[in-house]
Amino acid sequence: MVKKTTGKTTGKTTGSKSASPKGGKAAAKKRPASKTNAKSTAKPKFDPKKALYFYREMLLIRRFEEKAGQLYGMGLIGGFCHLYIGQEAVITGMRACTTDDDAIITSYRDHGHMLACGMDPRGVMAELTGRVGGYSRGKGGSMHMFSKEKNFYGGHGIVGAQVPIGTGLAFSFKYRGEPHVSLSFLGDGAVNQGQVYESFNMSALWKLPAIYVIENNRYGMGTSVERAAAHGSELFLRGEAYGIPGEPVDGMDVFAVEEAGKRAVAHARGGNGPYILEMKTYRYRGHSMSDPAKYRTKEEVDKVKHDLDPIAHVRQILLDRKIATEESLKDIDREIKEVVGAAADFARESPEPDPAELYTDILAEG
Repeated sequence: MVKKTTGKTTGKTTGSKSASPKGGKAAAKKRPASKTNAKSTAKPKFDPKKALYFYREMLLIRRFEEKAGQLYGMGLIGGFCHLYIGQEAVITGMRACTTDDDAIITSYRDHGHMLACGMDPRGVMAELTGRVGGYSRGKGGSMHMFSKEKNFYGGHGIVGAQVPIGTGLAFSFKYRGEPHVSLSFLGDGAVNQGQVYESFNMSALWKLPAIYVIENNRYGMGTSVERAAAHGSELFLRGEAYGIPGEPVDGMDVFAVEEAGKRAVAHARGGNGPYILEMKTYRYRGHSMSDPAKYRTKEEVDKVKHDLDPIAHVRQILLDRKIATEESLKDIDREIKEVVGAAADFARESPEPDPAELYTDILAEG
């Protein structure tokens, strides 16, 4: 985990995909982002260590989610299970430009965010399987995990419900005079929720240190964003009525995510109020494990995997710049598979909660 940003990062390099999934550059050309969104023209300095860090973090999320999918297929994970495969660059890049004291909150596609926050893969996997060794002692499952220690305030099963909570976290920072920011992650399927706009209004009105990260993976629960949202390729403009600056970001490029994240964090932490980032990303699996994703073609998914995969992008940079070799990258993969395998073993061996746990953590009004 990165405690504080070093100010170093990579930028676009040979092999980088400048066009994000459908609607990236074209959307940005139609209308400019808010006038407060000034991008630096200085080319960021390349940091080999950070490139390796990005590769390792994204690969951990990918392998963890693949294993979760396997356990779901074996019946060891019940209920809903929403995988983050394909979107790893978003949380990885954003986490690199925040501190351990900043707050993160998201929706139910949350396993990657937990791992990026430094939560133990064993505890996350145990919670997915409903075991007592999980972060919510087996009572929360995939959609309800929290870690106050890591300032991760949960994945939430109600669409858009995390946004007002994230706004409240930003309010608490300002109220206490603490120099922290709150990151609220939401999907393109949540952007039309009324509570999202109420949050935007309050956040702008009080100049809260809030960053809203829209992970636009193009399909919501199964309906394309173009059919579900007016100006669906320009979600970064949704805060214009409140004077909130926003920008579209290539969410398949972790370096682009980090650079945009730095701008947003500097804006919010500097007392200038909220900021919106629309990450143009893509999920490879269905909305959840029970979704066969018949609303899109296999050819479309394969093309994104081939052309825009965030992990393959960084992998190629590491090889081209001779920062790593094929063998050393295989070693990293083996190491991560061991970590994920140990997490799965821990989950299997952890006992189920005692039935008495049904009566704990209940708010009783006297």
